[in-house]
Amino acid sequence: MTVRLGELAKSFGLDMQGDPETQITGVCTLQPGKPGCIGFVAHPKYRSQLNATLASAVIVTPAVAGDYAGNALIARDPNLAFARVATRFDDEPKVCGGVHASAVVDPSAEVAGSAWIGPNAVVEAGAVIGERVSVGAACVVSRNAVLGEDTRLEARVWVGRRCVLGAHCRVHPGAVIGSRGFGNVQSAEGWVAVPQLGAVRIGDDVEIGANTTIDRGAIDDTVIGSGVKLDNQIQVAHNVHIGDHTAIAACVGIAGSTRIGQRCLIGGGCGINGHLVIGDDVIILGFAMVTKSLPNAGQYGSGMPVEPAREWRRTVARLRRLKSQEARLRALEHILQIDSGENGDDTGEPDLA
Repeated sequence: MTVRLGELAKSFGLDMQGDPETQITGVCTLQPGKPGCIGFVAHPKYRSQLNATLASAVIVTPAVAGDYAGNALIARDPNLAFARVATRFDDEPKVCGGVHASAVVDPSAEVAGSAWIGPNAVVEAGAVIGERVSVGAACVVSRNAVLGEDTRLEARVWVGRRCVLGAHCRVHPGAVIGSRGFGNVQSAEGWVAVPQLGAVRIGDDVEIGANTTIDRGAIDDTVIGSGVKLDNQIQVAHNVHIGDHTAIAACVGIAGSTRIGQRCLIGGGCGINGHLVIGDDVIILGFAMVTKSLPNAGQYGSGMPVEPAREWRRTVARLRRLKSQEARLRALEHILQIDSGENGDDTGEPDLA
């Protein structure tokens, strides 16, 4: 696809400088850049690379545009503008309706004529497949599950019974939606499995990463709000609620019945305990361990940053000595309090004279 720079500016409501007839065939990084493509500068530290780029145009802030003589689209948020411009060059094929010869579709399933059911996919009884939905190779859509319009399942996605995905969702390979929640009760004879009678309800415009698992609810449903973005290899346990437009990076584990608010940002590798409440607009830094509720907006973290092994061993040694040092400190405080009382000091402070 080839688009004129002026056309891109008009399509996305951006100001421009330079030649509007410049032909753009794709997007590229700033360095080294690529002739015929458009890059972007979002952070001041990359500003020095601007004059050396081979890109035919760049997306920059108004401040940067003033110091640059080349072709540019001007945006207050170059990251966002670049993301939108890049959609014009996305070569992902559009959905063409049909059912592959190797697919198995139950006669009672409702499949829109514009939907695609791929090779070796299975659509069980009572399932509803909306307009322009794509069900990729070897996917399973279990009985009475619902996929909203324009939703796309990549290869080998499993959707459990009665689970509902809204419109414009995208689920990447290997994801599991509606697996049995981890509900067990201990008895004298061993563990007794608790039936997981709920389902999973997912809103519109949700993205679910590869090999991410969302468990079905024990009684009520597990709920994922609209606009939520889940990275790869995330575990969402039964009865978790995730609010609209929250984004969660890879390898996060969320235990059962925790409620996460809207517009939260959760860094990779975090562990979140069960039955907690995390409020709206909370940011949790990567590798944090969340063991208590965080009802108020703000940034939270608990992971220790990496350091040279020798320094790390010293830190661990200090941590191990804390208990004995605390006991010694308490003993000293007790002695000082006794001495203070004997000296008649009403302030409670030790007499250091």
